[in-house]
Amino acid sequence: MTASPRRRVTLTDIAKACELSRATVSLVLRGSPLVHADTRARVEAELKRQGYVYHRGAANLRRNVSSAVALVINDLSNPFFAEFASGVDEALAEAGYVTLLGSTGESVERQQAVLASLLEHDPAGIILSPAEGSDAARLHALVGPRTPVLVFNRELDAGWDFLELDNHHGARLATEHLLGLGHRRIAFYGGHRDSSSCRQRRAGYREALAQAGITPEPQWLVESAPTRLEAARQVGALFVRDPAPTAAVCYNDAVALGLVAGLTARGRRAGHDFAVVGFDDIPEAAVSAPPLTTIAADPRARGRQAAALVLQRLQHPDAAPARTVAPARLMVRDSSGHALTPGAPR
Repeated sequence: MTASPRRRVTLTDIAKACELSRATVSLVLRGSPLVHADTRARVEAELKRQGYVYHRGAANLRRNVSSAVALVINDLSNPFFAEFASGVDEALAEAGYVTLLGSTGESVERQQAVLASLLEHDPAGIILSPAEGSDAARLHALVGPRTPVLVFNRELDAGWDFLELDNHHGARLATEHLLGLGHRRIAFYGGHRDSSSCRQRRAGYREALAQAGITPEPQWLVESAPTRLEAARQVGALFVRDPAPTAAVCYNDAVALGLVAGLTARGRRAGHDFAVVGFDDIPEAAVSAPPLTTIAADPRARGRQAAALVLQRLQHPDAAPARTVAPARLMVRDSSGHALTPGAPR
């Protein structure tokens, strides 16, 4: 009787025996320094015991013909990133690639796990919008030198291509618009100062105020998670001292819409009692009540641009890392109101 051929040992077999994730075993095989020495030794012993054979030729072949690009988003619940992801997917599909999507929910640890899992599929490239607090060295150790990465919006000192919004100029435009309407007590509302995009937007806001001879009061700078819910909850912070701000530049549109809701709950009307400007121009901005004045960053177009840049990197893998700045423009709608009348509170 002929013996049945022995089934090939898989990474799943090793992971199950070691009571680890398949991603962790894959990291051991990739030589990642992120794996603890004890864990590495245990996995290597199990690989030897089960006779696992790493088919490097097949792995290289998979890498050479990969038709997938990984997209890792820090907050997929934000409408901006939903639009951005749609733009990425459209452009990749047109080029014959598929999108491998992962969302980190602003968790650095989940980001590591998501990337490790997506790397098992040997993507041709990665588009990464980093979680707050991301460590460039740790990410670089995980991804390695072979897979090209395009970082979007939040800066990382990792030697990768970078596509950024013109955060500084956009926030300056928003602040200058409010100054032009006669406002002098202008808040910067939402976001966290640890975020590079928030720091850049605050810098543009401060610069515009300084040009007008205005130094912002500490209570004009209100931090919150960059979400509608948290922004609505924090509205009271704008009015703890008199005289209170009469206008706000918001970190993003989600924050701006949350501020509008919070103002309404306090009996104030955006565009009448308080001027609001957002940042992003998500689709909802034009149809909100009132329609939102905002800085247009064209998220779907930015997604298509990000896809084009990572595909360009695949064609020119040895070119120097490139920094690309996307334009920003002011979209004036009703939420910022009209010019203040002489004698009105400013």
